[in-house]
Amino acid sequence: MELTIALGIGVLFGSGVWLVLRPRSFQVLTGLLLMSYAVNLFIFVMGGLWVDKPPLTLAEDVDPAAYTDPLPQALVLTAIVIGFATTALYLVLMIGSRGVTGTDHVDGQEPDQ
Repeated sequence: MELTIALGIGVLFGSGVWLVLRPRSFQVLTGLLLMSYAVNLFIFVMGGLWVDKPPLTLAEDVDPAAYTDPLPQALVLTAIVIGFATTALYLVLMIGSRGVTGTDHVDGQEPDQ
């Protein structure tokens, strides 16, 4: 299970890096999204892969081994919200750049052919 998750995270992050290096701004934005998803998945998995364990309890005598750590879940939730906000910002900048330069190429110029 851990090997499958690690390979999935690696493929997701590698695809994101490949897209960030592309010449179009939409591809760069998609690459940033894929990398943020890979990092979120990595943080979530570092909390431990548990099945059928509750995250919190109000009982007095708590066995920490019987419960999942809620911190990675909170970090991922926060990262998702921040990622959504930065994606919206990047999208507005991308649309503004397209309006000013007339192209969606990252350096503002189409390559000569």
